[in-house]
Amino acid sequence: MKYLHTMLRISDIDRSLKFFVDDLGLKEIRRSENEVGRFTLIFLAAEGDEDAQIELTYNWDSEQYSGGRNFGHLAYEVDDIYQICHRLMEGGVTINRPPRDGRMAFVRSPDSISVELLQKGAALPPQEPWLSMENSGQW
Repeated sequence: MKYLHTMLRISDIDRSLKFFVDDLGLKEIRRSENEVGRFTLIFLAAEGDEDAQIELTYNWDSEQYSGGRNFGHLAYEVDDIYQICHRLMEGGVTINRPPRDGRMAFVRSPDSISVELLQKGAALPPQEPWLSMENSGQW
């Protein structure tokens, strides 16, 4: 058995790609459109970890999706948790659970999918502004 991907339903391709590609730093692996089924599939992965993919599914006909805590979360190991949280904040993303411990943070996608960021190796020494930053919303 081999892990292939996790599918997430999205409501807006551009907003989702801004979050996952521009802000989070994943790259698009492939994309396909199905006119008969009226959907677009976009596969993303972290650089160097192309076997662990997420599939963004955009249905062309409007639907309301719920998600977030009932889904659980995606988790990514990162080289520098402070650097990526800073980049996400610059991109307009709320850090729901700041990396006060130098080890773990949570953010949400435009469709409220919770994303956990974990520091690779040992936790980084605690530092501001993260150390005194409060939680925001659900994570």
